Amino acid sequence: MRNTLPLLESTDFPAVSRRQLEVLQVNLGYLCNQSCVHCHVAAGPTRTELMDEHTIECVIEALSLPGIHTLDLTGGAPEMNPYFKKLVLAARARGIQVIDRCNLTILLEPGYEDLAEFLATNEVQIVASLPCYMEDNVDGQRGKGTYLKSINALKNLNKLGYGAPHGKLGLSLVYNPTGPYLPPPQAELEQDYKTFLAQHYDIQFNQLYTITNMPIARFGNILLAKGEFETYMNLLKDAFSAANLTGLMCTNQLSIDWQGYLYDCDFNQMLNLKLHDPQGQQKFHIRDLLTADLNQIPIRLADHCYGCTAGQGSSCGGALA
Repeated sequence: MRNTLPLLESTDFPAVSRRQLEVLQVNLGYLCNQSCVHCHVAAGPTRTELMDEHTIECVIEALSLPGIHTLDLTGGAPEMNPYFKKLVLAARARGIQVIDRCNLTILLEPGYEDLAEFLATNEVQIVASLPCYMEDNVDGQRGKGTYLKSINALKNLNKLGYGAPHGKLGLSLVYNPTGPYLPPPQAELEQDYKTFLAQHYDIQFNQLYTITNMPIARFGNILLAKGEFETYMNLLKDAFSAANLTGLMCTNQLSIDWQGYLYDCDFNQMLNLKLHDPQGQQKFHIRDLLTADLNQIPIRLADHCYGCTAGQGSSCGGALA
Protein backbone atom coordinates (compact mmCIF):
# COMPACT_ATOMS: atom_id res chain seq x y z
CA MET A 1 0.00 0.00 0.00
CA ARG A 2 1.42 3.38 -0.99
CA ASN A 3 2.07 5.94 1.77
CA THR A 4 0.35 9.21 0.86
CA LEU A 5 2.30 11.26 3.43
CA PRO A 6 4.84 12.56 0.85
CA LEU A 7 1.88 14.12 -0.99
CA LEU A 8 0.56 15.73 2.20
CA GLU A 9 3.63 16.89 4.17
CA SER A 10 4.02 20.29 2.53
CA THR A 11 1.09 22.25 3.91
CA ASP A 12 -0.14 25.75 4.60
CA PHE A 13 -2.75 24.57 7.09
CA PRO A 14 -3.04 27.11 9.95
CA ALA A 15 -1.52 26.36 13.36
CA VAL A 16 -3.81 24.73 15.94
CA SER A 17 -3.45 25.06 19.72
CA ARG A 18 -3.97 22.25 22.19
CA ARG A 19 -6.37 22.60 25.14
CA GLN A 20 -6.91 20.50 28.28
CA LEU A 21 -6.67 16.78 27.52
CA GLU A 22 -10.10 15.20 27.96
CA VAL A 23 -10.32 12.17 25.67
CA LEU A 24 -8.04 9.19 25.09
CA GLN A 25 -8.79 7.45 21.81
CA VAL A 26 -7.12 4.05 21.88
CA ASN A 27 -6.63 1.83 18.85
CA LEU A 28 -6.64 -1.72 20.22
CA GLY A 29 -5.37 -3.21 16.96
CA TYR A 30 -5.98 -3.58 13.26
CA LEU A 31 -7.60 -7.02 13.42
CA CYS A 32 -11.17 -6.84 12.09
CA ASN A 33 -13.82 -9.18 10.76
CA GLN A 34 -14.36 -6.80 7.81
CA SER A 35 -12.28 -5.02 5.15
CA CYS A 36 -14.06 -1.77 4.26
CA VAL A 37 -12.91 0.27 1.25
CA HIS A 38 -13.10 3.56 3.19
CA CYS A 39 -11.17 2.25 6.22
CA HIS A 40 -8.38 4.70 7.01
CA VAL A 41 -6.53 2.14 9.14
CA ALA A 42 -6.67 -0.59 6.46
CA ALA A 43 -7.99 -3.09 9.02
CA GLY A 44 -9.00 -6.63 8.13
CA PRO A 45 -9.15 -10.32 9.13
CA THR A 46 -5.49 -10.97 8.28
CA ARG A 47 -4.02 -8.14 10.41
CA THR A 48 -2.15 -9.34 13.49
CA GLU A 49 -1.37 -6.06 15.27
CA LEU A 50 -3.02 -6.06 18.71
CA MET A 51 -2.32 -4.05 21.87
CA ASP A 52 -0.75 -6.28 24.52
CA GLU A 53 -1.70 -6.52 28.19
CA HIS A 54 1.24 -4.43 29.42
CA THR A 55 0.23 -1.50 27.20
CA ILE A 56 -3.40 -1.95 28.29
CA GLU A 57 -2.18 -1.51 31.88
CA CYS A 58 -0.41 1.71 30.88
CA VAL A 59 -3.67 3.01 29.36
CA ILE A 60 -5.53 2.17 32.57
CA GLU A 61 -2.93 4.09 34.60
CA ALA A 62 -3.24 7.11 32.29
CA LEU A 63 -7.00 7.27 32.93
CA SER A 64 -6.18 8.72 36.37
CA LEU A 65 -4.93 11.95 34.80
CA PRO A 66 -7.01 15.03 35.75
CA GLY A 67 -9.42 16.16 33.06
CA ILE A 68 -9.78 12.85 31.24
CA HIS A 69 -13.43 11.82 31.18
CA THR A 70 -13.74 9.63 28.06
CA LEU A 71 -12.04 6.49 26.73
CA ASP A 72 -12.77 6.07 23.02
CA LEU A 73 -11.98 2.53 21.82
CA THR A 74 -11.37 1.85 18.16
CA GLY A 75 -9.60 -0.57 15.83
CA GLY A 76 -10.00 -2.65 13.61
CA ALA A 77 -12.76 -4.19 15.60
CA PRO A 78 -11.66 -3.15 19.11
CA GLU A 79 -13.73 -5.96 20.63
CA MET A 80 -11.42 -8.54 19.01
CA ASN A 81 -8.59 -7.54 21.31
CA PRO A 82 -8.47 -10.19 24.08
CA TYR A 83 -8.13 -7.46 26.75
CA PHE A 84 -11.07 -5.37 25.53
CA LYS A 85 -13.35 -6.29 28.43
CA LYS A 86 -10.58 -5.83 30.99
CA LEU A 87 -10.00 -2.27 29.76
CA VAL A 88 -13.71 -1.44 29.70
CA LEU A 89 -14.24 -2.71 33.25
CA ALA A 90 -11.22 -0.79 34.56
CA ALA A 91 -12.37 2.44 32.94
CA ARG A 92 -15.95 2.15 34.18
CA ALA A 93 -14.72 1.38 37.69
CA ARG A 94 -12.95 4.77 37.57
CA GLY A 95 -16.06 6.60 36.39
CA ILE A 96 -14.72 7.07 32.85
CA GLN A 97 -17.23 7.14 29.98
CA VAL A 98 -16.38 4.46 27.42
CA ILE A 99 -17.15 4.65 23.70
CA ASP A 100 -16.98 1.51 21.58
CA ARG A 101 -16.55 2.20 17.85
CA CYS A 102 -18.37 -0.92 16.72
CA ASN A 103 -18.83 -2.23 13.18
CA LEU A 104 -22.06 -3.97 14.33
CA THR A 105 -21.39 -7.27 12.55
CA ILE A 106 -18.86 -8.26 15.24
CA LEU A 107 -21.83 -8.61 17.61
CA LEU A 108 -23.04 -11.58 15.54
CA GLU A 109 -19.70 -13.37 15.17
CA PRO A 110 -19.15 -16.74 16.90
CA GLY A 111 -17.51 -16.20 20.26
CA TYR A 112 -18.97 -12.72 20.69
CA GLU A 113 -22.54 -13.69 21.49
CA ASP A 114 -22.41 -12.06 24.95
CA LEU A 115 -20.75 -8.86 23.75
CA ALA A 116 -23.86 -6.70 23.30
CA GLU A 117 -25.11 -7.55 26.78
CA PHE A 118 -21.66 -6.82 28.25
CA LEU A 119 -21.67 -3.38 26.60
CA ALA A 120 -25.16 -2.63 27.89
CA THR A 121 -24.42 -3.81 31.44
CA ASN A 122 -21.43 -1.47 31.60
CA GLU A 123 -23.27 1.44 29.94
CA VAL A 124 -20.74 1.60 27.11
CA GLN A 125 -21.75 4.16 24.48
CA ILE A 126 -21.79 2.66 20.98
CA VAL A 127 -20.73 4.52 17.87
CA ALA A 128 -21.61 2.15 15.06
CA SER A 129 -20.55 2.28 11.44
CA LEU A 130 -23.44 2.22 8.97
CA PRO A 131 -22.11 4.17 5.98
CA CYS A 132 -25.54 4.42 4.36
CA TYR A 133 -29.13 3.44 5.14
CA MET A 134 -29.47 1.73 1.73
CA GLU A 135 -28.44 -1.91 1.39
CA ASP A 136 -26.59 -1.72 -1.94
CA ASN A 137 -24.37 1.15 -0.81
CA VAL A 138 -23.39 -0.54 2.46
CA ASP A 139 -22.64 -3.89 0.84
CA GLY A 140 -20.63 -2.13 -1.86
CA GLN A 141 -18.44 -0.50 0.78
CA ARG A 142 -18.25 -3.27 3.35
CA GLY A 143 -19.01 -6.58 1.62
CA LYS A 144 -22.08 -8.52 0.51
CA GLY A 145 -24.48 -9.34 3.33
CA THR A 146 -23.02 -6.76 5.71
CA TYR A 147 -26.11 -4.54 5.64
CA LEU A 148 -28.59 -7.17 6.84
CA LYS A 149 -26.17 -8.33 9.53
CA SER A 150 -25.88 -4.72 10.68
CA ILE A 151 -29.66 -4.37 10.76
CA ASN A 152 -29.99 -7.51 12.90
CA ALA A 153 -27.29 -6.22 15.27
CA LEU A 154 -29.10 -2.87 15.60
CA LYS A 155 -32.36 -4.65 16.42
CA ASN A 156 -30.59 -6.60 19.16
CA LEU A 157 -29.11 -3.40 20.56
CA ASN A 158 -32.54 -1.75 20.60
CA LYS A 159 -33.90 -4.69 22.60
CA LEU A 160 -31.20 -4.04 25.21
CA GLY A 161 -32.24 -0.39 25.45
CA TYR A 162 -29.72 1.18 23.11
CA GLY A 163 -30.97 4.16 21.13
CA ALA A 164 -33.95 4.92 23.37
CA PRO A 165 -34.66 8.66 23.70
CA HIS A 166 -33.26 10.03 26.98
CA GLY A 167 -31.88 6.59 27.90
CA LYS A 168 -28.44 5.82 29.34
CA LEU A 169 -27.35 3.62 26.43
CA GLY A 170 -26.33 5.94 23.62
CA LEU A 171 -26.32 4.57 20.07
CA SER A 172 -24.84 6.74 17.33
CA LEU A 173 -24.45 5.76 13.67
CA VAL A 174 -21.63 6.85 11.39
CA TYR A 175 -21.96 7.84 7.73
CA ASN A 176 -18.98 7.89 5.37
CA PRO A 177 -19.26 8.99 1.74
CA THR A 178 -18.91 6.20 -0.78
CA GLY A 179 -16.69 8.29 -3.05
CA PRO A 180 -14.47 11.41 -3.34
CA TYR A 181 -16.98 13.99 -2.12
CA LEU A 182 -17.99 15.67 1.13
CA PRO A 183 -20.78 14.38 3.38
CA PRO A 184 -24.18 16.06 3.05
CA PRO A 185 -25.48 18.22 5.95
CA GLN A 186 -25.48 16.03 9.06
CA ALA A 187 -28.85 17.09 10.50
CA GLU A 188 -30.73 16.48 7.25
CA LEU A 189 -29.10 13.10 6.66
CA GLU A 190 -29.78 12.06 10.24
CA GLN A 191 -33.48 12.60 9.72
CA ASP A 192 -33.36 10.55 6.50
CA TYR A 193 -31.64 7.72 8.39
CA LYS A 194 -34.11 7.82 11.26
CA THR A 195 -37.15 7.87 8.99
CA PHE A 196 -35.94 5.03 6.76
CA LEU A 197 -34.72 2.73 9.53
CA ALA A 198 -37.85 3.29 11.62
CA GLN A 199 -40.25 2.68 8.74
CA HIS A 200 -38.50 -0.33 7.26
CA TYR A 201 -36.97 -2.05 10.30
CA ASP A 202 -38.45 -0.41 13.43
CA ILE A 203 -34.94 0.65 14.46
CA GLN A 204 -34.15 3.74 16.51
CA PHE A 205 -30.87 5.46 17.33
CA ASN A 206 -29.84 8.71 19.01
CA GLN A 207 -27.71 10.59 16.49
CA LEU A 208 -25.82 10.38 13.23
CA TYR A 209 -22.17 11.35 12.74
CA THR A 210 -21.02 12.31 9.26
CA ILE A 211 -17.27 11.80 8.76
CA THR A 212 -15.24 12.95 5.77
CA ASN A 213 -13.06 10.31 4.15
CA MET A 214 -9.37 11.07 4.54
CA PRO A 215 -6.89 10.83 1.61
CA ILE A 216 -4.76 8.30 3.47
CA ALA A 217 -4.32 4.52 3.75
CA ARG A 218 -6.85 2.43 1.81
CA PHE A 219 -9.02 5.32 0.61
CA GLY A 220 -5.97 7.37 -0.35
CA ASN A 221 -4.70 4.50 -2.47
CA ILE A 222 -8.05 4.20 -4.22
CA LEU A 223 -7.85 7.90 -5.07
CA LEU A 224 -4.33 7.45 -6.45
CA ALA A 225 -5.33 4.40 -8.50
CA LYS A 226 -8.21 6.34 -10.08
CA GLY A 227 -6.19 9.52 -10.64
CA GLU A 228 -8.49 11.43 -8.26
CA PHE A 229 -6.10 12.29 -5.44
CA GLU A 230 -5.31 15.87 -6.50
CA THR A 231 -8.94 16.60 -7.37
CA TYR A 232 -10.09 15.39 -3.96
CA MET A 233 -7.44 17.47 -2.17
CA ASN A 234 -8.57 20.55 -4.09
CA LEU A 235 -12.14 19.82 -3.02
CA LEU A 236 -11.09 19.71 0.64
CA LYS A 237 -9.04 22.91 0.40
CA ASP A 238 -11.69 24.83 -1.52
CA ALA A 239 -14.24 23.92 1.17
CA PHE A 240 -11.98 24.99 4.08
CA SER A 241 -13.84 26.77 6.88
CA ALA A 242 -11.80 28.61 9.52
CA ALA A 243 -14.80 28.43 11.87
CA ASN A 244 -14.12 24.70 12.30
CA LEU A 245 -10.60 25.16 13.69
CA THR A 246 -11.65 25.60 17.32
CA GLY A 247 -13.64 22.35 17.29
CA LEU A 248 -10.94 20.07 15.94
CA MET A 249 -10.66 16.83 17.92
CA CYS A 250 -6.87 17.16 18.18
CA THR A 251 -7.29 20.11 20.54
CA ASN A 252 -8.55 18.03 23.50
CA GLN A 253 -7.88 14.44 22.46
CA LEU A 254 -4.93 12.08 22.02
CA SER A 255 -4.78 9.04 19.79
CA ILE A 256 -2.86 5.98 21.01
CA ASP A 257 -1.75 3.23 18.64
CA TRP A 258 -1.67 -0.49 19.39
CA GLN A 259 1.96 -0.22 20.55
CA GLY A 260 1.18 2.67 22.91
CA TYR A 261 2.66 5.58 20.94
CA LEU A 262 0.88 8.94 21.01
CA TYR A 263 -0.51 10.96 18.09
CA ASP A 264 -2.60 14.09 17.75
CA CYS A 265 -5.35 12.11 15.99
CA ASP A 266 -5.94 8.69 14.50
CA PHE A 267 -5.36 10.07 10.99
CA ASN A 268 -1.86 11.15 12.03
CA GLN A 269 -1.48 7.70 13.50
CA MET A 270 -2.01 6.09 10.10
CA LEU A 271 0.55 8.47 8.57
CA ASN A 272 3.02 7.64 11.38
CA LEU A 273 3.15 11.28 12.47
CA LYS A 274 3.95 10.57 16.10
CA LEU A 275 3.64 13.16 18.81
CA HIS A 276 7.09 14.59 19.55
CA ASP A 277 8.69 17.47 21.39
CA PRO A 278 9.54 20.66 19.46
CA GLN A 279 13.16 19.54 19.05
CA GLY A 280 12.11 16.11 17.82
CA GLN A 281 14.14 14.43 20.56
CA GLN A 282 11.41 12.31 22.11
CA LYS A 283 8.70 10.08 20.66
CA PHE A 284 6.01 10.08 23.31
CA HIS A 285 4.53 6.82 24.60
CA ILE A 286 1.48 6.25 26.79
CA ARG A 287 3.80 5.65 29.76
CA ASP A 288 5.05 9.26 29.37
CA LEU A 289 1.60 10.78 29.79
CA LEU A 290 1.85 11.00 33.57
CA THR A 291 4.85 13.33 33.38
CA ALA A 292 4.74 15.03 29.95
CA ASP A 293 3.53 18.62 29.50
CA LEU A 294 1.54 18.21 26.29
CA ASN A 295 0.59 21.88 26.17
CA GLN A 296 4.15 22.63 25.11
CA ILE A 297 3.98 20.25 22.16
CA PRO A 298 2.75 21.64 18.81
CA ILE A 299 0.12 19.70 16.90
CA ARG A 300 1.60 18.05 13.83
CA LEU A 301 -0.14 19.17 10.66
CA ALA A 302 -0.28 18.09 7.02
CA ASP A 303 -2.66 18.62 4.11
CA HIS A 304 -5.04 15.87 5.26
CA CYS A 305 -6.05 18.25 8.08
CA TYR A 306 -8.17 20.04 5.49
CA GLY A 307 -10.47 17.00 5.66
CA CYS A 308 -11.44 17.95 9.21
CA THR A 309 -12.22 21.57 8.33
CA ALA A 310 -13.91 21.22 4.94
CA GLY A 311 -17.56 22.22 4.70
CA GLN A 312 -19.41 21.44 7.93
CA GLY A 313 -16.21 20.00 9.39
CA SER A 314 -15.50 16.46 10.49
CA SER A 315 -14.29 14.69 13.60
CA CYS A 316 -14.78 11.39 15.38
CA GLY A 317 -17.84 13.08 16.87
CA GLY A 318 -19.26 13.99 13.49
CA ALA A 319 -19.78 17.43 11.94
CA LEU A 320 -18.28 20.46 13.71
CA ALA A 321 -20.57 23.16 12.33
